[in-house]
Amino acid sequence: MSQVDDHGRPEPPIAADETATLLGFLDYQRATLAWKCRGLDAAGLQAKVGVSSMTLGGMLKHLAYVEDYWFSQRLHGNDRRPPFDTVDWKADPDWEWHSAARDTSEQLFALWQDSVARSRSMVTDALADGGLERLARRPWPNGESPSLRWILVHMIEEYGRHNGHADLIQTGE
Repeated sequence: MSQVDDHGRPEPPIAADETATLLGFLDYQRATLAWKCRGLDAAGLQAKVGVSSMTLGGMLKHLAYVEDYWFSQRLHGNDRRPPFDTVDWKADPDWEWHSAARDTSEQLFALWQDSVARSRSMVTDALADGGLERLARRPWPNGESPSLRWILVHMIEEYGRHNGHADLIQTGE
C-alpha cells in the first residue's frame, strides 16, 4: 500500500520494479495537478499570471487531450474522442487551452478525470500485451513507434513541466 502525503498524493514506491516506479511517478504527477486545482471555482481556473494566457483550466483540458493523444490515439491507434474529435486543429492548434474558458470547473475536472481513467485502463491493456516494450500502434511520420516505456516517461515529463506552470499560476496554497 502506498503512502499518501499531506496533499493527497500517492508517494511513488521507493523500491519497486520499473513498471511500478514509472506508474507511481505518473500518478504522483497527476495527483499534483489535482492538488493545485482542487477547490478552485471558474475564476480560479481562469486566473492568469503576467502576459501568459495559460490557465489552470486550460491546463486541465490540455492534459485531458494529452492523455487521450498518447494512450488512446498513439499507443492503441484509436480515433480522437469527444470533445477533441470535432476540432479543426490546423485552424486552432491551441483550442484546448483557450476553449476551457467556456467550460465549468466541473466539466474540466470531469473531462480530465475521465481521460486519466481511460489512460490507466489502456496502460493496463498494453502492459498485458507486450509490457513496457509494447510499441505504439500509430507510428510517427518517419515510421518509428515509441514504446510504452517512452510514452510513460514522456507523460511524467509533461505533467512535471505543467505542474511547474501550475505553481506559478496557482491562486491557492
